[in-house]
Amino acid sequence: MKCPKCRSENPADSSFCSKCGSPLIAPEQILDSHTKTLEMPSHELARGSTFAGRFEVVEKLGKGGMGQVYRVFDRKTDEEVALKLLNPEVSSDKKTIERFRNERTQYITMEYVPGEDLKNTILRVGHLSVGKAVSVAKQACEGLMEAHRLGVVHRDLKPQNIMIDKEGNVRIMDFGIARSLIKKGITGTGLIIGTPEYMSPEQAEMKEVDQRSDIYSLGVILYEMVTGRVPFEGETPLSVAMKHKSEEPPDPREVNAQVPEGLSRVILKCMEKKRENRHQNAEALLSELSRVEKGLPTTERMAAKRKPVTHKEITVKFTLKKVFIPALAIVTVIILAVVLWRFLPRKRMVPFPQDKPSLAVMYFENNTGDERFDHWRKSLSDLLIADLSQSKYLRVLSGEMLYTILEESDLLEARSYSSKALQEISSRGGVRYILVGKLAMAGDSLRINALLQDASTGELIGSERVEGIGEESMFSMVDELTRKIKESFKLTAAEIAGDIDREVEKITTTSTEAYKYYREGMEYFTKGDYLKCIPFMETAVAIDPEFAMAFRSMAAAYANIGYRTEALKRFQKAFELSDQVSERERYYIHGVFYSQSEATYAKAIEVILSAIIT
Repeated sequence: MKCPKCRSENPADSSFCSKCGSPLIAPEQILDSHTKTLEMPSHELARGSTFAGRFEVVEKLGKGGMGQVYRVFDRKTDEEVALKLLNPEVSSDKKTIERFRNERTQYITMEYVPGEDLKNTILRVGHLSVGKAVSVAKQACEGLMEAHRLGVVHRDLKPQNIMIDKEGNVRIMDFGIARSLIKKGITGTGLIIGTPEYMSPEQAEMKEVDQRSDIYSLGVILYEMVTGRVPFEGETPLSVAMKHKSEEPPDPREVNAQVPEGLSRVILKCMEKKRENRHQNAEALLSELSRVEKGLPTTERMAAKRKPVTHKEITVKFTLKKVFIPALAIVTVIILAVVLWRFLPRKRMVPFPQDKPSLAVMYFENNTGDERFDHWRKSLSDLLIADLSQSKYLRVLSGEMLYTILEESDLLEARSYSSKALQEISSRGGVRYILVGKLAMAGDSLRINALLQDASTGELIGSERVEGIGEESMFSMVDELTRKIKESFKLTAAEIAGDIDREVEKITTTSTEAYKYYREGMEYFTKGDYLKCIPFMETAVAIDPEFAMAFRSMAAAYANIGYRTEALKRFQKAFELSDQVSERERYYIHGVFYSQSEATYAKAIEVILSAIIT
């Protein structure tokens, strides 16, 4: 074929000119060519609307080459997913739609992964450390191994399609143009599909692709991770694609001298022009990356925590303020309070006033042998914190701060705590005393055994035990234990008698069943799964319509997903019931409620500052 631009001769089966890179069009293609104009209707979905009778729109996440992506709640499966609506020019093509023939409408759903895509990470921080890059590449390999095992090649692997959550876990997204390796799909040769910067030579030549094309693209991504830039750049997408076809990539060590020679060899092998010279599958590449990782210094190795994303309750609690408090002054007060605590050096003690004993109440051990009592591990801690926090003579570490410290110390799911761990918690939380406890069962009786100790010395201050029959006795057991703990701190009878000490059911709920649902809802709340949190809170207030804390938490959950009207209704209810919460909790509820009107900004600031001080 003769190039229409430079008139150079090319083999008959060529798609592009070997000299200038211009596309080559066969005479029969010229005869069949035509222009088609597509109408471009809007496919924007409004927040709060319902799509296809099952997907509640939470927010728009972005726009891609094939369509727009939304974060939605799927009523059928009761979970959040990402929903992609196909662009008009895609959805009008019958052949394209055949790829999604299992769907009745022109959309795709996939896992919703909160986090940041790899491209934005690279743009934000520049090239990644070698350890981080290898960790991401290894996890991507694991994803490709599973896809290829199922007979699917991605064909558009790029940093924009790799999501990294806050724990460092990696997901490969957007298999929208993926093609089966087992059965030929709609897309065949003669059509370029992919992104030029990450396109394999065979894609650039519009040839059939297999899993080795994904290996090439991952090599390009790895190159970009360790150098901060792609190996080939050009003025047009076509020129970039042609460089993948004909030019050798520069050694990544020429760009970043810190790249180990072994890793450089792995990257360049991934990017071999001939696919038979590359790693032949994801397993082989993973093995090479693991070998490179073993050669890295221990301090450079990275490992994802492999656990769900979690958000500190204190962060979420204050975040909801920006939904309801447009005044800069209030937002500034809140942010300042969080930042002062959050960014103090971790090893530095956060001092409480020295005139009062300071205490942290750890999560309890469930020694009953019955998993049904597992929720009391955190519930007992929460209830004791609420009960003890009423005292004028004690300073108690809040549940939010305890959660944050345990999460950052990888102790959230710990069933017991070492002396070293307790000392760390004491130092981080700025408390002198630690309360650890166990829930046990003897016949029909439940027993709470608690040890109060000096965290720095390990000295036992007091050992207390309370008993009750059945879960219905838990609240009275907490009240009794609270009084005994005060006695352990040598408070006088007069001090104890004159102390603020409302029964715990009067500042929470009278129903242990309602509290169980509240606690389960808070598990989702602290992980940022607000849509899953809400049904548990609804159940809690259905059981106890005067459960103010459940209304408050439900309001916060609605606020964080943008449902302002629903949030305001629940905050109104929490405000009406705020005499049934602790003083600290009441400050928070009043602060948010007063902030609804400009006329009450000053009052809102006053109560929020009181909450912070308390």
